[in-house]
Amino acid sequence: MSKTLDKQLAEFVAAKSFRGKGPICVALVVTQHARCMGIPLDPEKLITDGGGQVLCLGKGAVQSVLARHDIERVLASEGGRTSRGSLNNMRAYVAFLNDLHAQGPVDLDAIENFWIARVHEFWAAKPFKIRLDASRSLRTVVGDIILQAEERQKTTLGVYYAGAVMQHLVGAKLDCVLGAGKVEHNSFSTADAPSHRVGDFLVGDVAIHVTTSPGEALIHKCRDNLDEGLRPLIVTGKRGLAVAEGLASNTSLGDRIDVFEIEQFMAANIYELGSFASDGRRTAVYSLVERYNQVVEEAETDPSLKIELKR
Repeated sequence: MSKTLDKQLAEFVAAKSFRGKGPICVALVVTQHARCMGIPLDPEKLITDGGGQVLCLGKGAVQSVLARHDIERVLASEGGRTSRGSLNNMRAYVAFLNDLHAQGPVDLDAIENFWIARVHEFWAAKPFKIRLDASRSLRTVVGDIILQAEERQKTTLGVYYAGAVMQHLVGAKLDCVLGAGKVEHNSFSTADAPSHRVGDFLVGDVAIHVTTSPGEALIHKCRDNLDEGLRPLIVTGKRGLAVAEGLASNTSLGDRIDVFEIEQFMAANIYELGSFASDGRRTAVYSLVERYNQVVEEAETDPSLKIELKR
């Protein structure tokens, strides 16, 4: 598959939240319709006579496509037919395919292979796991999640799990403190510069940067924040803390940039949200994990970034 097509498909998945077995089933079946009917597709011809479902969207049609790739495992017992929003998903995907067609020939084999890869990812996805234990500090609980991400990162080259987990933990914490909808969440792969973002999060006049590896480019970005009247704040890991402080000091910005180690940054707020009570802390962690998983669902295509909280 060409990098351009792969990127276009990934951007479509992110923009339309085309994740989970329901949307994947829609994509597989509609891609098959494109093979049979040709492109451009008319979305009105892909609706059943009753008007309530996507044409041929069911277990049989989905498994037929999977069988071509030697996959026997059932993706969805109803083939995504009962998923809410399947008609809207179909219309969005048809519009995407038609837009591709307007740009030139459409490689349906490559597109189908992209969705088959998403099927494998869906089954392979295993969330990070944490268990609340009254004998362990909250910093240790947070650190354990990040450690799991770092370990997974070692076996999956090119995927920066630790950075993604840190970013979305901070984002979830901000939502728990400020209320959902007060900050913008982006996928971890979204770069600051092309979108002209001042940081990973902007809260009031504070530009928050979350990173596992602070470097000179980040300090330059912090200087830009200061020039724009913003207060830069860096959240990083244990190893990054001294590096960030050193780089800031070397550029005479040491007393103008706040740098926090993420375990402490997260734990302090959990204590506050829980009113420094045992039951309150437990409730705060549950709320944080729940919001974190919602952010991952909204912003990322990889469900393995989620956290499973052992009760």
